Amino acid sequence: MIVGTIIIRMYAPWVSSLKEKRMAVKSIVAKVQNKFHVAIAEVEEQDTLQTIVLGLACVAGTVRQADSILDHIIGFIEENTEAEITDIQRELR
Repeated sequence: MIVGTIIIRMYAPWVSSLKEKRMAVKSIVAKVQNKFHVAIAEVEEQDTLQTIVLGLACVAGTVRQADSILDHIIGFIEENTEAEITDIQRELR
């Protein structure tokens, strides 16, 4: 069993309130959960405007499969949000 995790840091310049940020985060989280059935949550910077930090985890049978799932999730997030991904930390165990 392989556990793949990623932390994605994003910059959302259009966000002007915490309410607006939470709506954007909630939308991204729901879309990723519905499509990939992975664990995802906002893990840092909850009270910082324009910065979104998401943590994700998936379980797979092989390193190759886990890596592929994480790649697809990153691509999906890039396509489905206006926020710019500024950093990705990936770990496979």
